[in-house]
Amino acid sequence: QVQLVESGGGLVQPGGSLTLSCAATGIRFTSAVMAWYRQSPGKQRKLVARIFSSGTTYLSDDVKGRFTISTDGAKNMVYLQMNSLKFEDTGVYYCNSVYISSQYWGQGTQVTVSS
Repeated sequence: QVQLVESGGGLVQPGGSLTLSCAATGIRFTSAVMAWYRQSPGKQRKLVARIFSSGTTYLSDDVKGRFTISTDGAKNMVYLQMNSLKFEDTGVYYCNSVYISSQYWGQGTQVTVSS
């Protein structure tokens, strides 16, 4: 059974940093595409970062140069390192996986950027 559990969200000041973690069970990273999405208040859920089993990454234009996505295959963990956070980064961040033609979501973790 596939399960994704996020952690690491919280309240941070603009310019600050946070690292989100996603613990994945029931997934082989060698066959999965892992991603982080964000849903900001009043907006649709959008893709922030994605990492393929090859290690190739994708970052949305608004987070390039500030966010990094990575995985630890030995621990089945996915990370989102977020630096230089802005007000507009506020939202619920969801871990996502596409694995054997099925899509899975975590429950989300709240990130609030506020002074």
